[in-house]
Amino acid sequence: MSAEGLNGSEVVLKALREQGVDVIFGYPGGAVLPIYDAIFQQNDIRHILVRQEGGAVHAAEGYARSTGKVGVVLVTSGPGATNAVTGLTDALMDSIPVVCLTGQVPTHLIGNDAFQEADTVGITRPCTKHNYLVKDPDRLARTIHEAFHVARTGRPGPVVVDLPKDILVGIAPYLERAKVKHKTYNPQVKGDSSQIEAAVELLSKAKRPIIYAGGGVINSGPAASQLLTNFVRMTGFPCTLTLMGLGAVPASDPHYLGMLGMHGTYEANMAMHGCDAMVCIGARFDDRVTGRLDAFAPDAKKIHIDIDPSSINKNVAVDVPIVGDVGMILEDLTNIWKSRQTRVDERALKSWWEQIELWKAIDCLKFEQGNEIIKPQHAIKRLYELTKSYEDVYITTEVGQHQMWAAQFFGFEKPNHWLTSGGLGTMGYGLPAAMGVQVAHPDALVVGVAGEASFMMNMQELSTIAQYRLPVKCFILNNFYMGMVRQWQELLHGSRYSESYMESLPDFVKLADTFGMAGLRATKPSEVDDVIGEMLSIDGPVIVDMHVDQKENCFPMIPSGAAHNEILLGPDDKSPRKSDTNVSESGMVLV
Repeated sequence: MSAEGLNGSEVVLKALREQGVDVIFGYPGGAVLPIYDAIFQQNDIRHILVRQEGGAVHAAEGYARSTGKVGVVLVTSGPGATNAVTGLTDALMDSIPVVCLTGQVPTHLIGNDAFQEADTVGITRPCTKHNYLVKDPDRLARTIHEAFHVARTGRPGPVVVDLPKDILVGIAPYLERAKVKHKTYNPQVKGDSSQIEAAVELLSKAKRPIIYAGGGVINSGPAASQLLTNFVRMTGFPCTLTLMGLGAVPASDPHYLGMLGMHGTYEANMAMHGCDAMVCIGARFDDRVTGRLDAFAPDAKKIHIDIDPSSINKNVAVDVPIVGDVGMILEDLTNIWKSRQTRVDERALKSWWEQIELWKAIDCLKFEQGNEIIKPQHAIKRLYELTKSYEDVYITTEVGQHQMWAAQFFGFEKPNHWLTSGGLGTMGYGLPAAMGVQVAHPDALVVGVAGEASFMMNMQELSTIAQYRLPVKCFILNNFYMGMVRQWQELLHGSRYSESYMESLPDFVKLADTFGMAGLRATKPSEVDDVIGEMLSIDGPVIVDMHVDQKENCFPMIPSGAAHNEILLGPDDKSPRKSDTNVSESGMVLV
C-alpha cells in the first residue's frame, strides 16, 4: 500500500519503525484493535502480551532503563489507560523514557461517557512529561515523532499519545521523522562555561570535597558514567551514589563510599554531612537523600549539575548551578580542570580520607549469619558473589527491605544493570521490569529480587514470562511480612503489626510448577549456595523461595526528620554522637 493510502494504524506503526522501535509491550482492547490488526500484518516490531497494563509500563521501563532506548506501551481506552497510570508516574519520578499509546473512543463520542471512555489526557497530565490527544489525522505522524523527541531529550520521561478509534481506521498522511522539528522543546545541553570554571575553582579550594551522583548520569549514556569515573579518579575525591545512580561508578572503585540516604552507608552519609564542597551530578536532592533540610551538609558549598532547570534550587539552595547534559558538562569540567592544571589541597584531602577510613572501619553493613535462620543480607551477598563471573547480570527489585539490601550488598560495576523504583516506590515493579530487561537482553542473566508481598502485586506476569520463554530468575526474600511496613510498625507503633503479616501466602514452588517453571526453596543457611547454584544452572525461568529471618530490620537507617550524622547503625544504637532526635513520624515514608 502506498504512503498516501495508509490508515492511521499503519501510520502509527510506520512512525514507530522509523523511531527504531523493535518491541511493544501491550494489551489489546476495542479501541486499539485496528493497531493490533496492523501489528498482525507486519514482522518488524515484536509485541509482548502482558497480563495487566500496569505490567506493560513497568516492562517498558525495564527495557528502556537497560538499553537507553525509549520503551513503548500500547493499551486500550478507559481501564486500559487508567491501569497504566502507576507505571507512568513511576517513569516520571525516575526519569525513564516511555511512549504510551492509548486507545480512545471515536472523536465524536469524546465527552459523552461512552463505553470504556476516560479522560486520559486529563488523568495523565500530572503523571507524564507531556501528553497528546490526536484529533486530526494530518497531525498523527507528527505527534508520534514529537512524542519520542520529548520522551528521550532533556530530562527523560513518559509521554502519552491518546488515539481515537476513528483516527486509527481513517486515512492519514505520513510525515517522515526528519521533517518533524519541535518548535518549542529544545532543552539546553551545553553547560555555561563560566559556571563550569566557577565549579572548578570551588572544588580546587575544597578541603573536604564529595561527589554525589544520581540516575541522571546513567540517563546521559554510558559515556557519562565513564567520564564521572575518570573525574573521580583524576581528582581523588570520594564519591557516593543515589539508589538510582548505582553502577555509574564501579562499586569496586576505592573512591566509592557506597550508597547514601536513608539506608545508605555510614561513611557516605557522614561524609555528606561533613563535607565543605559538594558537586551534585544528575541527582535531585530528594528527601530520602537530604534528610532534615536545615541540617543537610551545613558547611558545604554546593554545585548542582542537571539537565532539568526546575530541579535546581528546588529542594536545596546551591552556590553554582549548571544546566545541561551531565555527560557534556563532565567532559567540559574535566577539560577545564586539566587545561588549568588544577591542583587540590593534597594534605587536606589526605586528612579527609583518613577521617572517611575511620567511618568505614565501623563496618556499618556487618551482620551475623548463624546456622539456623537465613539472614537476608547473606542471601543477597551470596547471590552477588556467585554471579560475579557472569558477563552480563541485570538486577531488578521490588520495593521494601529487600530493595535496600540489594542496593547495599550487590556491587554494580557498570551502569544500566540495576533497575528499581526509586522515586515512587512502586511495589510490583520488579517482576515486569525483569521481563522487559530479558526481552531486551535475551542472553543475559536477569534476576528479579523481590519480597513476597511485592512479588504478589504483579505475579500474573509469570504467565507472560512462561508464554515467551523468558529465563527470568525470581529471587524472593520471603519473611512472611510486608517487611518495611513491619519495621516501621516496630519502630513507631509499639510493635503493633497491623495488617502487615501475610497469613495466606501461596506455595511459591508449587506456583512455579503451575506455570511450567522450576521452583526452589531454601530454609537453612546451608542450603543457600546450592539453591542459588541450581537456579543459575537452569536454562529457563525459576522462582526461588528464600525463607529469611522474619525479624531482621534494615540498617543503617537515618530516622525521618534526622540529619545525616544522626544515623542509626542498628536496633540497639544509642551512640552519643546523635542529638536528642528520636525516630518520629515527621516526614515518614517507608523507604
